[in-house]
Amino acid sequence: MRSYMDVNMEECTLPELSESALHGSVNVPLPAPLIPSREAVKSTALAGLFMLACFYTVYLARVFFFPVTLAIVFKFLLHPLVRFLARSRLPLPVGSAIVMIGGFALVGGVLFELSGPISIWVDRVPEISYRLQHEFERLRGPLERVTQASEQLQNVARGPEVAAPPQQVELKQPTLFHRFASTTYSFVFGLVEFAILLFFLLASGDRFLHKVIHVLPRFEDKERAVRIARDIEDNISRYVLTVAAINIGLGSAAALVFAMLGMPNPLLWGTMACVLNFVPYLGSLVTICITGIVSLATFPTIGHAILPPLCYMLLASIEGSLVTPWIVGRRMTLNPVVIFVGVTLGGFLWGVGGALLAVPLLVMSKIFCDHIEPLASVGEFLGA
Repeated sequence: MRSYMDVNMEECTLPELSESALHGSVNVPLPAPLIPSREAVKSTALAGLFMLACFYTVYLARVFFFPVTLAIVFKFLLHPLVRFLARSRLPLPVGSAIVMIGGFALVGGVLFELSGPISIWVDRVPEISYRLQHEFERLRGPLERVTQASEQLQNVARGPEVAAPPQQVELKQPTLFHRFASTTYSFVFGLVEFAILLFFLLASGDRFLHKVIHVLPRFEDKERAVRIARDIEDNISRYVLTVAAINIGLGSAAALVFAMLGMPNPLLWGTMACVLNFVPYLGSLVTICITGIVSLATFPTIGHAILPPLCYMLLASIEGSLVTPWIVGRRMTLNPVVIFVGVTLGGFLWGVGGALLAVPLLVMSKIFCDHIEPLASVGEFLGA
């Protein structure tokens, strides 16, 4: 048997290479570098800083940006109705005024009808708080006794200590009048800005779209801009109206169930369920919590108090898992994770209004990305 050193080197041959490969005429692809280049890192960092700057600006200037965004969304929602009135020989400013006056009258009428029950429950807030606190104290009693006993044992183990009296720092809080004045000013300013901008957007018709088309250089870009605008307008109006009809049905069913269970002011809680259901997931959770608190403050037994929130949870589950997917369809169905993150981010930036606008803005973003080829992957990610 030959040893390792006796092996002939001619037996260890390399794989045969063609003549072209030997002369270097074949381009062998090199593996991509694992470490990104300095330009790629710089571009990514700049994009991240730009996004953070946009979020920071939108958050600080929310008093200005929120009414503007709300007016744009309502423009896409109400413009088909204004166009329908324009076909009846009504000028665009007149049709826009009629639509806006009708919308404000509808909202004002609902608020006027519910103002009485709302004021009653606002007056009952101290009573409800005291009752809930009493119930929690009764349930928390045994746990507090165990905690106090463990603290006493720890004090005995440490021995007597002379502790210096803690220093108390009193922070001067703004008065209730200043808070109310600041909130009222922001609300009135936002409402006036929203109403004026919405009227101008509706009364101008397609003027801004024509300007955008005139600015774009290529015919393909002009055609794409028209398709995006029409698609956003049609889908937003159809989506919002469909979701509004579903929420009205859910609120009506909830009000009927609350009335059958003996809850006071069932119309108020049904309307609240209808409005909050425009905020996916979080709206239903808030409605369940509020109805649970009202039930605990109304009914004497725990068994009766948990029935209204459980019944609403069942109705919301049926609506979310069966009714809405079947009626809305897959095309406008969004990724649940994206919806939750968008609602949370909108609530952080603009409060309740931002949470309400999150889903329409996500739908608009999905439609826009679906029409732009480089952003098609983003539109696919936003979809279900």
